Amino acid sequence: MTFLTVLPLAVVMVAGTQLVVAVFLASSDRPRAASLGFLAGAGLVITVGVTVAWLLVRLVGGVATDASDVAGRVDSGPVIDLVVLALLVSLAVVVWLRRNRAGRPRWLRSIGHADPRWALRLGALLFVVTPTDDLIMAAVGASVARHGLPWWHLLPFVLLTVTLLALPLLALLLLGHRAARVLTRMREWAEGHAWVVNEVLIAFFAVLTVLDLIRTG
Repeated sequence: MTFLTVLPLAVVMVAGTQLVVAVFLASSDRPRAASLGFLAGAGLVITVGVTVAWLLVRLVGGVATDASDVAGRVDSGPVIDLVVLALLVSLAVVVWLRRNRAGRPRWLRSIGHADPRWALRLGALLFVVTPTDDLIMAAVGASVARHGLPWWHLLPFVLLTVTLLALPLLALLLLGHRAARVLTRMREWAEGHAWVVNEVLIAFFAVLTVLDLIRTG
């Protein structure tokens, strides 16, 4: 496994409300400043989230290794794989249950007048309170740590997630007044069809985890 394996889950992180919020911020009174604040808050939380999961698995793995030296060699890798698989199954269930949610949250109405500080708090809070994002951060951090990869292997996932969130801002910067149509299409896609892509990507990563279990079984 390499850090490339977890990158598809970055799409699942942003597809849905997160991308919709990024689109609205790119259409707000202060689109550049508000979007940058949102990206900063999101990037901070995602970095902390995957890092905490990575550290916990490394700690548990270290304790298990010490115990196995005393009681005989026991590979903790399959156990971590099972935990990751359980997280992915839970994630797939949550995505499925939320697939038919229609309409936009009422708090989106205030985004049009967002300032950078408010947007930063929103970016941080949105990724903390969203169950799917919490599950993904836990799965990514645990999977990277389980395969003995160093911490910096988490950074491409974080950077790709933030880059995907920045697409509405990039569209605004590149297209100017013509960006309205592109932003509308991005919002409609995120609101209506993102869950299908999410389930496919979750299934892909789950298959890779199962293959790891088979190889180490």
